[in-house]
Amino acid sequence: LKRAEELRAGGADAKGMIADLMDREAVQRLTKDIMDEYGRIDVLVNNAGIFKAADFLEVSEADFDAVLRVNLKGSFLVGQAVARHMAQTGGGAIINMASILGSVGFATAPAYTAAKHGVVGLTQTAAWEHAADGIRVNAVGPGFISTPLLEKMDPKVRATLEGRHALKRLGTAEEVAALVAWLASDDASFATGTYYAIDGGYLAQ
Repeated sequence: LKRAEELRAGGADAKGMIADLMDREAVQRLTKDIMDEYGRIDVLVNNAGIFKAADFLEVSEADFDAVLRVNLKGSFLVGQAVARHMAQTGGGAIINMASILGSVGFATAPAYTAAKHGVVGLTQTAAWEHAADGIRVNAVGPGFISTPLLEKMDPKVRATLEGRHALKRLGTAEEVAALVAWLASDDASFATGTYYAIDGGYLAQ
């Protein structure tokens, strides 16, 4: 809601809405409200996610379920609801936020890694099934991004993390947003079913 206020202050037509993305009925109400307000949905960015760190043998069933419900099931429910409308209004672009952990593993992140691998598979399947509807579906896999949370990280730990990227730094939110904006645009008209890593070379090692 705060971001919507900021966008309106800059002259954009923006409206903030709140919904439980793990509740099918709530998602359906949300998409109906958007359709009632604007008449169509051209772009969906599935960006909701949580992270709970724990070793494989220590992660609780409750935490594992919570991470998969938000990161994977949420993308499924929202993507399914939006794709139904897009198929009726001429298509659109769906961008699912995965992670570099959508293609590799990472210690202390079994639930998150499983969920992001699932997001990539879900993306590829939806892209094949809905290409004929004019719907492009892609996944974005950011490396470690400099966020307020990581800014509080111990400098030595951060330096080690930066060293795992070929560019020897963390990414920025603006760099990820630029890729998402391209995938949402007509310039990416031939891009679908693909997992786009934006990771500073993390996966190249």
